[in-house]
Amino acid sequence: MKNILDRFSLQGRAAFVTGGAGLLGAGFSRTLASAGAAVVIGDRDLARARGLADEINRDGGRAMALAMDVTDEASTRAAMAAAYQAFGSLDVLVCSAAIDPKFDPHLGQENRDSFEEYPLNAWQQALDVNLTGAFLSAQSAAPYMMEGGRGVIVLIGSIYGLVGPDQRLYDRADGPRQYKPPYYSVTKAGLLGLTRYLAAYYTGKNIRVNALSPGGVFNGHDDAFTHAYSQRAMLGRMADKEEMDAAMLFLSSDASSYMTGANLVVDGGWTAW
Repeated sequence: MKNILDRFSLQGRAAFVTGGAGLLGAGFSRTLASAGAAVVIGDRDLARARGLADEINRDGGRAMALAMDVTDEASTRAAMAAAYQAFGSLDVLVCSAAIDPKFDPHLGQENRDSFEEYPLNAWQQALDVNLTGAFLSAQSAAPYMMEGGRGVIVLIGSIYGLVGPDQRLYDRADGPRQYKPPYYSVTKAGLLGLTRYLAAYYTGKNIRVNALSPGGVFNGHDDAFTHAYSQRAMLGRMADKEEMDAAMLFLSSDASSYMTGANLVVDGGWTAW
């Protein structure tokens, strides 16, 4: 009798994670390596990506780090080509590179801008990273997947691509009003559209495309936000970042072989009320 866990194995496959040294991306990179994949960690922070690759290699996995800017077509194409040259295939792409204000403290000032005052340059930068970055990454990786006769693309969305942000969570009695910025919902919703488009486009080419939409992942949030968020989630808490890893592996492996064009929501019940 075949072991069902074999369906989660990525032995003999190569995976590329954009934003692979980030909060979720680092866990994704470790998880793919632990499932047997040779992993390429693409990140603008090359030193951090190299440190993670060294860690994976010390633990018996296979990983390499590449500097890349997902907003730059030449950089993205060069990174995918280097990954293919290094490992001889490109079987899995996880698009995890993103700007998210709770992960990027330097965006704090923009969190205090209302929609009416939100700066155009911040809007455009986020569209370039969050949405165009996934477009360029998929566009650059797909030819290698077609050459190899198979491929899986996983786009990382959010519950805020499904529902509007609850701006009450960002109220502070002892400080200025903050907002989840408008680009976040728009880019995450756009990724769901891109997921469905690519899944339909690659019909018959053995390339599956799905999205993973996490709920709020704890990342040192203050007590007020953590409590307010937890009150909205059916499970009564924020997610641990490791709780997204198994879902990503499911979508990246043959365990999800009959899924394409779908969105896997891992949100502790947030959107089920």
